[in-house]
Amino acid sequence: MNEKLFLIVGPSGVGKGTVIDHLKRIYPQFVFPVSYTTREKRPREKDGDVYHFISKEEFKKNIAEDKFLEYARVHSDNFYGTLKEPILTALQKGKNVVREVDIQGFESIKNRIPKENLVSIFLYINNWEDLKGRIMRRHPESEEEIAQREQSFEHEMAKRFLCDYQVESREGDIEGCVTEVEEIVKRSLL
Repeated sequence: MNEKLFLIVGPSGVGKGTVIDHLKRIYPQFVFPVSYTTREKRPREKDGDVYHFISKEEFKKNIAEDKFLEYARVHSDNFYGTLKEPILTALQKGKNVVREVDIQGFESIKNRIPKENLVSIFLYINNWEDLKGRIMRRHPESEEEIAQREQSFEHEMAKRFLCDYQVESREGDIEGCVTEVEEIVKRSLL
């Protein structure tokens, strides 16, 4: 099995979604599974685009039934997770998969997917203030939520070298980040 699960890892607001949108255009034959979350849907979000929005009860039922490849309680009191079935089925059928996760998700998945089938790419931004600005432009957050995101940022940055690759998401140069990730994907498929 030469198929790859590409994990795009990094803190919230770093540009994972933008990179994945680009990869969807370049590699329409890849599988891009949708995550599940218990958080509230934001304006302009549609169920099934990036997330399936479900209740905490339904999420906990999926945990009890061991349906998640990875899941975590993130920030306040919300759960995020990736189902096993779409990823494992795609890999078994010879398809490459791209999934966005945080560092907790990566740490869970790396113990469940063989190393030869896993490529992890950590996107980072060098300073918290730039990332905070991106987060606030995307969707204003409470001071408490921002403080939690800063703690998550520091935690994830400390663990970024656990991933196979690290790619800087420079302010004003998302194209450079996207191009670098695309080159990593191409090399990994050789």
